[in-house]
Amino acid sequence: MQGEFQMKKKDFTLYLRSLVVGVETKIPLADGKKVTAINFDNAATTPPFFSVLQEIMDFAPWYSSVHRGKGYKSVLSSDIYEKGREVIGKFVNADLEKDLVIYTKNTTESLNMLAYILYQKDSEQIILTTEMEHLSNDLPWRNKFKVLYTATNAEGKLCLDDMERKLKKYGGKIKLVTVTGASNVTGYLNPIHRIAKLAHQYGAKILVDAAQLVPHAALDMKSHNSLGHIDYLAFSAHKMYAPFGIGILIAPKETFAETKPVYQGGGTVRLVSHKFIEWDEAPAKEEAGTPNVIGVSALVQAIKILQSIGMDNIYLHEECLVNYALKKIRSIPEVCLYTYAKEKEKKLSIIPFNIEGIHHSLVAQILSLESGIAVRNGLFCAHPYAEKLLQLTDADLEYYRQNHQAPFPGMVRMSLGLYNNFQEIDILVEKIKEIVGNKKDYQKKYKRFFSRQYSR
Repeated sequence: MQGEFQMKKKDFTLYLRSLVVGVETKIPLADGKKVTAINFDNAATTPPFFSVLQEIMDFAPWYSSVHRGKGYKSVLSSDIYEKGREVIGKFVNADLEKDLVIYTKNTTESLNMLAYILYQKDSEQIILTTEMEHLSNDLPWRNKFKVLYTATNAEGKLCLDDMERKLKKYGGKIKLVTVTGASNVTGYLNPIHRIAKLAHQYGAKILVDAAQLVPHAALDMKSHNSLGHIDYLAFSAHKMYAPFGIGILIAPKETFAETKPVYQGGGTVRLVSHKFIEWDEAPAKEEAGTPNVIGVSALVQAIKILQSIGMDNIYLHEECLVNYALKKIRSIPEVCLYTYAKEKEKKLSIIPFNIEGIHHSLVAQILSLESGIAVRNGLFCAHPYAEKLLQLTDADLEYYRQNHQAPFPGMVRMSLGLYNNFQEIDILVEKIKEIVGNKKDYQKKYKRFFSRQYSR
């Protein structure tokens, strides 16, 4: 379909927009006028597909308790819940004979769950992560293991030489390398299969936080026999056009053998008395309480839509958009970009920037209040990485730590979804130019408002 995609970009864009809820929604501006909302905050959460909402409406009359119920609706709900694992596993080419697909609330819970389980297995192991991680792939490891960080260079890109040096230095003590598939700050794509080969070469397994990657590009876990095999994978539905609170952890079955579940209660056991607890097998023992079958149904439908479009087509479309946006934004004076990806370098559709002399929070507020453009600003739950990109010193950080009223440093992040278009980018670019040319006026206009508004 690639040739067809290239020939019919306009029709393809219109088709993609027709799939997504809310793209033509009118919202009020500060002056009372209404404009069509522009959402450039997709790295945080995407809007739903129409078909996902329809799937939920169609399923709602049949919704019932999952597992052990003998009623027709309960059996049907249980079947949807369990078959969802197959669809999800095949989407990333997991080996369903050897791997578990575990349902969680989100990527954060998936990573915390794995950290807890691995701590039971070997509390003395060393975890090798990176300086570019989201806090969800950093903090869960800190209070359980010795954690090492693979360095990033001045451009914010991962230093694989440093990763190999650390793997070599600590030998077999590093049992897990955990890395983001794509940075939620800069959009850099990490060479996950190359990293997997490196990890396996030194006796470690690899975990990929795929929350940012899975909605935008094809991902193949590869077979267990491959050196490039991804051992653990975590991602969330709410970044995949299915916002109904489901997350995924894919892991080898052996990881969950003879371990106690993080959450303990109904649905996790085979038999209990006051004298003993016999845990069920995974994944059941890891999914305590009433399961989120609605979330599973939504994610499965979203995956079907993504597959029908083609993940390669989605990547190509978003690549055109981000290259267009980068070229336009780079041409604006007094705008500082924090992503250094070249035009032909593989990357996701994320652009972090600042306007010299004006706080990131104020820029984001102006874009929203005056143009109806939604962006995110701050440190994007990747504080150490963003701080390094901003070249903040230890003294700077200590100042902000001690002065809670000081506006925090940060950036503005534009992040695209498959439904965004060139016209929306043009509107953003023109507004940035206007802000650059009228900084003093804007700072004066929003002085009282901004004095109480800043983002972390």
